Formats: sequence, C-alpha cells, structure tokens
Amino acid sequence: MMAALRRWLLAGLLVLVPLMITVWVLNWIIGTLDQTLQILPEQWHPDRLLGIHIPGFGVVLALAIVLVIGAAVSNFLGRRLMAWWDALLGRIPIVRSIYSSVKQVSDTLFSENGNAFRKALLVQWPRPGVWTVAFQTGTPGGDVAHHLGEDYLSVYVPTTPNPTGGYFVMLKRSDCIELAMTVDEALTYVISMGVVAPGSASKSK
Repeated sequence: MMAALRRWLLAGLLVLVPLMITVWVLNWIIGTLDQTLQILPEQWHPDRLLGIHIPGFGVVLALAIVLVIGAAVSNFLGRRLMAWWDALLGRIPIVRSIYSSVKQVSDTLFSENGNAFRKALLVQWPRPGVWTVAFQTGTPGGDVAHHLGEDYLSVYVPTTPNPTGGYFVMLKRSDCIELAMTVDEALTYVISMGVVAPGSASKSK
C-alpha cells in the first residue's frame, strides 16, 4: 500500500510541478509587462475604462511599443536618429560604457546576422575528463586574437538549472566537439540537468 501511495505521489508531482512552474513564470512575465501600463494616463488605464482588471493588457502594449519602435528605426530617418542617439549616449561617462556593452551583446544576440548561440558544443569543463554542454559565441577578437591566434573559439559555459549564469572561456577549436543538436535542445538538456536528453521526446512517441 505504501509503495502504491509513493508511486501516486510521484506521478502527481510529475504532473503538477511543471504546470505550476509554467503558470508561475507566465504570471510573473505578464505581471511585469503589465507595469508598462503606468506610462499611460490614469484615465486611459483598461482597469478604469472597463471597471475590472484583465491581466495581459500590458503585454499587448509592450508588444505594440516594440513593433512601433522597430518599424520607426527600420527606415533611413530612423537609422539616422538611432546613430545620433548612440553618439549622444557615447559622450556620457559611465553611461557610455554600460550602454555600449549592453548594445553589443543585444546586437549579437538579436541581430539576424549574429552568430551567438548558433552551435552547441561539448567541452571539457572545469577540468580535463569532465565534460559539459556549452555554446559557441564567436571567435576571439582584438588584441586577444593577436595573442591566441585563429585556432580558438569563444565559448559560453552555462550553469544549471539557470543558464543565464555561466562562464566565458576561449578554448582551442580542437578541444571543442560540435554537437548534432539544436541550441534549443542543448538548452533544454542543460536546464533539466541532463534529465531530458535531446531526441527523448520524439523517441517516446
């Protein structure tokens, strides 16, 4: 009887835990984006106009703002304004270093021509004989490339289960094994701490 209860408990947790975490994450995202409604005049707030609170209006507003800004900076005049804005921020001490660093990272990650996180790698980390999944972010540049040569890769080694933290290292190309898996599959593998192996979902069907 105890074995059956334990099995039922584990089966229930396997169903509820992913569902609860998903709901919690979505609720956090929606709640955060709903804060964008604060930029509207109070009389325009959906809560005041409708008389009830409907979560998600902030998501629509945030998406609309992103689309409008994207459309504005996609033409010639918008690109000139962005160049002027970048030059202005580039003259402000402290702000200049923070903004330029963040902009370089965002340009690399979100640009259609960027090569960040395009390849999943297998590398030995943190010591020889211990392997982990990592991501190629490019190749060393500047004075670093002058000292290392061309046979090195820039690699991001994520932590688990939170891949937003990790280590940036430069490894020899010969020490990196390119994996036949997508970046999404590799991220899932890292986040699940190796529980969800790439291809396991399709094999289970």
